[in-house]
Amino acid sequence: MSRILTKDGSVVVSEVLFAETLSARMKGLLGRKNLPANTGMIIRPCRSIHMWFMQFPIDVAFLNPELHILKIVPNLRPWQIAIAPRKTTTVLETAAGTLKNCSVGDPLFIKGEI
Repeated sequence: MSRILTKDGSVVVSEVLFAETLSARMKGLLGRKNLPANTGMIIRPCRSIHMWFMQFPIDVAFLNPELHILKIVPNLRPWQIAIAPRKTTTVLETAAGTLKNCSVGDPLFIKGEI
């Protein structure tokens, strides 16, 4: 199982879902009723996301190829859109409130099996 850590080793999420195929990226978190606080989804490649038909809010981090945070959108609610900044290649979606201790510029690290 993979997890996402900050530079100092703090765990951001302890369970990571990966959406790297076209069909998995298109589905993302659609159809779920919630996302556990310890779970996140990495979507790559990805430049923007939408919350159409979603049932719960999420925190979103837009990441560059080195997994540095370019932008954080906290508490993105259903039916909203989030546009990524330039150089975004990856998006991390987590339960709302999960990214409160992360900041733009922070590097993230994926540890474990991918």
